[in-house]
Amino acid sequence: MRQRLVHRRARQLLAGAILVALTAILGLVFAISWSPSPQSYRFQGVDVSAADGTIEWPVLRGGGVSFAYLTATIGADTRDPMFETNWREVYAAGLRRGPLHVYSLCRLAADQANNFNTTVPGPPDSLPPAIWVDFEEGCAARPDRAVVVGELRRLLTMIETHMRKPALIKISRRFESAYQITAAIPRPIWAVQAYFPPDYTARSWRMWQANAMRRIDGAPTLVHWNVVAP
Repeated sequence: MRQRLVHRRARQLLAGAILVALTAILGLVFAISWSPSPQSYRFQGVDVSAADGTIEWPVLRGGGVSFAYLTATIGADTRDPMFETNWREVYAAGLRRGPLHVYSLCRLAADQANNFNTTVPGPPDSLPPAIWVDFEEGCAARPDRAVVVGELRRLLTMIETHMRKPALIKISRRFESAYQITAAIPRPIWAVQAYFPPDYTARSWRMWQANAMRRIDGAPTLVHWNVVAP
């Protein structure tokens, strides 16, 4: 009798473990396949870097991608090794393209702008440039807000002069919480929040990174999925 109870309990535990595992798998499958409704958000696209590998851009276009932001530069010294290839191939696939710079609190804005401006061509058909603003690994600097706002304004002015159009500020919740950038600098906002429309910026966002791990045919990795406000 006791042995039968032990076996029954073991079977119940195994069934529970299987159910939990299946639930987790189904949740992951949903998470990596989810994107906002195209009826609500007509223009949807990705932002990628060399970390996302070699992308088949015509396949992405067939999967609903209408634009791509491509990491061009990081800080003052680094150029994304896939930028030139992606820049050329996105255009060849008939998609809109925009360049993205990853901002560093540890480097002067002028040096970062020079890195971007000598890397990115300024064709009139490109999307507005974007600046990704977050706390980066390996940079412990935390300047006063006035310093950060001043440096970002300088960076934006130099990049916008080169590109001849206003830039987007893509900003993380934690950076916005620390520095309130969107209240200080009047630029279009690119906000980041998984699955639910962002609610942390001082002004309405223009673009939303809705999924940081979207699976789509043509991309070897999970990619950032973005939508433009209606």
